[in-house]
Amino acid sequence: MKKLILGITLLALAISSVSAAKKSKVSKVRVAHTNYYVPYDFVNDKGESDGFEVAVLKEVDKLLDEYEFEYFPTSDDDLLIGVLQGKYDFGTKGVWVTEERKKKYVFPQNPIGASVVGIVIRSENTDQIKDLPSFAKYSGKLVPISASSAQYAIIDGYNKSNPDAQIKLVAGDQFLANDAYTWVIEGRYDAYLDIKLSFQNNVLKEDAPYGQYKDKLVYITYKGIPTWPLFNKKQQKLADAYDKAIKQLQDNGTVSRLAIQYFGEDISALLK
Repeated sequence: MKKLILGITLLALAISSVSAAKKSKVSKVRVAHTNYYVPYDFVNDKGESDGFEVAVLKEVDKLLDEYEFEYFPTSDDDLLIGVLQGKYDFGTKGVWVTEERKKKYVFPQNPIGASVVGIVIRSENTDQIKDLPSFAKYSGKLVPISASSAQYAIIDGYNKSNPDAQIKLVAGDQFLANDAYTWVIEGRYDAYLDIKLSFQNNVLKEDAPYGQYKDKLVYITYKGIPTWPLFNKKQQKLADAYDKAIKQLQDNGTVSRLAIQYFGEDISALLK
């Protein structure tokens, strides 16, 4: 009996040691996310990290036994600088890829979600303008876009693919959304390239800052643009682990389910 008790005790100690060893191998990962960008990334009423991208990353974390994610809500600037300098291992904020960003960060192979982009036009022009080619035929007069922005690359890519339906792509300085909406309403330009979520928040939702334009402007969807997490340059291994997990979540429908939960539609489907 004593030998049996001793054997059971030693077995329990061995199991405990193995479990402790496994826990000691788990690496803490500092994940930054924007604290205001509803429904992508934000802090909810309970003070918790929330949003579509946060929810997806929590599912990614469940598949990665060797990592444990810790979430840090923060500002855009702190996220970008923090990931660049190693304060955070990676961050997410509905980011579009650009050549400049690729020099500073590690981008994984698979996006985390999508951002819907399209044009804002005057309501009175809905019979003539149905999409980008018909807008090009109507006038192609688009509000200028900063040449260093991802939006500029989108229209540039469209023009290269549609030589017979060109949009007038003019490089311009940054400005407030209010300026762009006003310029379209006044006829200075005939369309403004905007993110669907921005248009909804700025114009359509209750108590929107530019709700006075609700009946004067209409949004026409163009396409979905992939959104990506940004990894510190030393975190290629972590980015590779993310890639394997996110691919599994895309294939089993988890990403689509969460998109519908947070956006009311599967925005990722626009990437296909």
